[in-house]
Amino acid sequence: MTGTRSGSEWLARYSTSLMGVFGTPQRVLVRGAGCLVWDADGKEYLDLLGGIAVNALGHANPFVTSVISSQLATLGHVSNFFTSPTQIALAEKLLALSNAPAGSKVFFTNSGTEANEAAFKLARRNSGGVETKRTKIIALEGAFHGRTMGALALTAKEAYRAPFEPLPGGVVHIPFGDIEALKAAVDETVAAVFLEPIQGEAGVRPLPPGYLKAARELTARTGALLILDEVQTGIGRTGKWLASEDAGIMPDAVTLAKGLGGGFPIGALITFGEGTSSLLSAGQHGTTFGGNPVATAAALATLHAIESQDVLANVASVGEHLRSALAVIPGVIEVRGEGLLIGFDLDADVAPAVVQAGLDAGFIVNSPGPRTIRLAPPLVLTSAQADTFLAAFPAILQAAKDAQ
Repeated sequence: MTGTRSGSEWLARYSTSLMGVFGTPQRVLVRGAGCLVWDADGKEYLDLLGGIAVNALGHANPFVTSVISSQLATLGHVSNFFTSPTQIALAEKLLALSNAPAGSKVFFTNSGTEANEAAFKLARRNSGGVETKRTKIIALEGAFHGRTMGALALTAKEAYRAPFEPLPGGVVHIPFGDIEALKAAVDETVAAVFLEPIQGEAGVRPLPPGYLKAARELTARTGALLILDEVQTGIGRTGKWLASEDAGIMPDAVTLAKGLGGGFPIGALITFGEGTSSLLSAGQHGTTFGGNPVATAAALATLHAIESQDVLANVASVGEHLRSALAVIPGVIEVRGEGLLIGFDLDADVAPAVVQAGLDAGFIVNSPGPRTIRLAPPLVLTSAQADTFLAAFPAILQAAKDAQ
């Protein structure tokens, strides 16, 4: 299918056939293996973005590929009038990994925004009684929960929201990481509080210590749900199955996607406990493709590989190595994150130029802000591969500054 066409030829065809919501693609990629990808012109890149935290095991992982092929050759799609062994087994596995108590359940989707849509509807069902009506949902400034209408209502960025207003109502955005603002906002009129343990799109901003615990105490006291968006931070990204594990709390719901399928589209809403799990009843939500046999087989294979290959330990060690080394590079003024979700700020507004200079040097990175770079590489990135980027970065940064 790809033939011998150049990247410029493919991009010319792209511009005449695809909707321009993503702008002009940076490159035309045609092949991947592990943490490396190649473009249509044969250039090799170290992928330090991983499809935005999606390709947990890198590209073309042989085990995941074989499982997907085998499942597709056996049973590809059935509607949710039926189920499959892989769907049931994956739900059980996610409940076990998240330490969910008896009565907890899973709803499968195709993406992170769909998982957050399901969570939004779950919050709406936590409406309270006749005397106390819960109509508000609390989210944070800087939040990104997706681009479909309910998820977009939770998302804070005005540029994303404004063209599509009026959005579903009742969402209130409060200052990021401010426990006093949280205390003032959460009362008996709040149906749910949505939080990302680490805000990825805002530049990899972790919630301050104690924030999740305070949110749990406040929501439990007032009857609101605590819903954690771990679409980007879950499934080993921080060196743990869930980034929220260290907070010592049990939320009411968690949303997952991105790394769950190792590159195959799948998302999930996990509800904790019988009370929360019974809020959505038969007919109140649904999906055609969510939880299909191939997607759930891909997720099972991904989870098995992460466990059997001790990937979480690799995430912790390589992530620490990257953050420590980045912190001493001239021009880097702050490093944030956990595991292999890393954001670092530069001493000038040159992040978009760094992305371009990185591509020219053979590295794929991302700029969520004018002076912020985000790394979310495959969880199997090696220290040696990380070192090639660390060695090249000073020259990349200088090239970006020279280009301004």
